[in-house]
This record gives sequence, C-alpha cells and structure tokens, in this order.
Amino acid sequence: MTTPAKKILTFLVLTFALSTPLYYLIATAESTQRYSAWLMWTPGIGALLTQLLFTRGIAGLGWRIGKPKYLLMGYLLPFVYVSLVYGLVWLAGIGPLDVAGFARAMGTQAPWTLPAPAQQAVAAALYFATWDVLTTAWATLGEELGWRGLLVPELAKRFSFTATALLSGVAWAAWHVPVMVLANYHNPGAPLWFGLVCFAVAVIGMSFAFAWLRLKSGSVWVTVLVHASHNISIQAIFTPLTGATALTPYVIDEFGLGLALAGMLVGWLFWRGRAALPPAAARHL
Repeated sequence: MTTPAKKILTFLVLTFALSTPLYYLIATAESTQRYSAWLMWTPGIGALLTQLLFTRGIAGLGWRIGKPKYLLMGYLLPFVYVSLVYGLVWLAGIGPLDVAGFARAMGTQAPWTLPAPAQQAVAAALYFATWDVLTTAWATLGEELGWRGLLVPELAKRFSFTATALLSGVAWAAWHVPVMVLANYHNPGAPLWFGLVCFAVAVIGMSFAFAWLRLKSGSVWVTVLVHASHNISIQAIFTPLTGATALTPYVIDEFGLGLALAGMLVGWLFWRGRAALPPAAARHL
C-alpha cells in the first residue's frame, strides 16, 4: 500500500541525489548559469519519477490550469511585497533609487532603446515583468512540480496546513544551502551566515503562501507564476534599480533582512487564511 510517507521520502531522496552532482558542477564551473537551470529541474524530475514509481503515471501533480483569479494572484503577489520592501529601502535612504543605472545596466536587455533613462527604465521593467516572467516559468516549473506539485499535497494528507507549509519550506530552503555555501551565493558585503538565515526565514515564510495557493487552486501553475514573478521582480527589476551602499547587502535581495521580514508577514497573512482551504479529502490535488 502506498503511503504519503513513502512517496515523500522517495521524492526527497531522488531530488537530493539528482542535485548532488550539479552542486559540484556549480561550485567548480566558471559559468554556473547552465548548471543552475538544470538544478532547478531536479525537484521536478524527482517528482515525475516518484509518481511513475508509485502510480505508473504523472497525474496528480496539479496539471490543471486553475481559476484565473488564482493565476492573477500568483502573478501579482511578489510584485506587491517586493515593491513594498524596496520602496521602504528607497524612502529610508538605505539604498537610493537608481533609475539611470538601471537603464544602463538592464535596459540593454530589452528589445528596444528609448532616449530618456526614465523611459528606458520603465520599458525595461515592463518587459521583464511580462515577457521574462513567462520565459522564466519553464525553469520555475521544475522546482514547483517537486515542492508544490508533489510534496505539499502529500504532506497535506498527513499534516495540518501549518506543518505542511513549514516542512515543505524547510526542505525547499535546505535544498538551496549547498549552492549558497559552495558557490558563495549570497549578497557580497554581508556574511554568508547572515544570508543563509535571511534566505531561510524568507523561504519558509513564503512557503505558507505557496502551499495555500497550491491547495486552494489545485494547480501547480499558480505557484509556477508566483515563483517566476518572485525571481524576476527581485533579480531583474528591483535589485538593479537600487544603488549600493554599506547597508544594502544586509537589507535587499533574497539574502537580506527586508525580504525575510516580508516573508514572515506574507506567511502570517496566508496562515490566517488557512480556514478557507477545503478539507484534505475534498481537495483535487
């Protein structure tokens, strides 16, 4: 008899086994971009293999599209909390809003060139927020098939929403640790331990939103959009828009205090909404 515990353990073993050689390649290669993209697919491959082993198919990972309102929520949510964090950073003078620098650095990646820096910055930001979110979704699908496609529903069969969100968040955060340690993946100018703590707090907090959206919508595509919007809003828009100071490595990006606090706030809000989730037996997972 197949139990959630067996599937969860199999998925985690496969995911970390598949990830281990890629951790090594990322740590030793001069260019890590290609290996990082493959690493993002190890949870997805782990989930697909687990489903094939236990059900002889790949159904049950949340393939249905889901209601438009949840897709829209998934797309917009990261832009809300990220803009709040960076807006406070700019207003408090922790890091200046650097429109001209963003236009020079990132505007060249957009498929058009406008004469004024402000116009170029807006055009580039809109390009990243639309086209780049969609093109990044193929990579975030790899992670989401694992963490939310398989792991969250299986945990939800045995545990409360709180435990499901926490356990999936811990697994998600732990999977990132080898890359952060071996490839020095954190904010330059701040200690690695600080980045590890802030990243873990942010990821575990955000896991409450990811788990809620997955269970409520029944669709992995909703969390694919959340993940893609989160990555693009931080990495391609708001961090490049922020000038560097002595404090910014401690506050901005995925390894700063700002997103850690935002993750806790977002997690608390979705935790409060856990009563809106259907009973486990009634979910179409």
